[in-house]
Amino acid sequence: MLGLKLPTDPRWVNIVEKNIKEILTDHAFCEQKATSTAISLIVSFPEYTDLVQEMTALVKEEISHFKMVHDKIIERGWTLGRDRKDEYVIALVKFFPKGGSRTTQLVHRLLYAALIEARSCERFRLLSEELEDKTLATFYRNLMVSEANHYTMFLGFARQYGDKQEVDKKWQELLAFEAEIMGKLGNTEAIHG
Repeated sequence: MLGLKLPTDPRWVNIVEKNIKEILTDHAFCEQKATSTAISLIVSFPEYTDLVQEMTALVKEEISHFKMVHDKIIERGWTLGRDRKDEYVIALVKFFPKGGSRTTQLVHRLLYAALIEARSCERFRLLSEELEDKTLATFYRNLMVSEANHYTMFLGFARQYGDKQEVDKKWQELLAFEAEIMGKLGNTEAIHG
């Protein structure tokens, strides 16, 4: 369903289980960045009323996810660690050239967001199925559904605002590029990396 070209190696969960505090911290900041992305789309493209409406709802949802993850950190007696660079996103956003029309810029941002959400969904599914901590596994199962909805929403908007055939071609190219990134990363206690 997600179309990812390189699935996560299931052994990644072993890395996560040895570094639960790190994955929760990284996850919390991913939710904060997803909130920021939705706000940025509202600010950058206010004339797209249906997008603004959906992003407003997404801001509320993503910040509630941040709180849920932060609560998990607190429940374990920890404090939120510091944010760190997301090597996955840094590499990913180099794919499309800068510039172009406003519509092209919007489509590219929507495709990036869709892919990040798709990878999150895939990782959350793996965590929900493989984590020994069943409370955390259930937590990730519930979040996985949201991520799948976000992925399809972003991809749908990209197809709505851009030429569908061109968008689908760019999407396939971006998926292939993302697989190359995951081949180099994919083995740290990070949601994407």
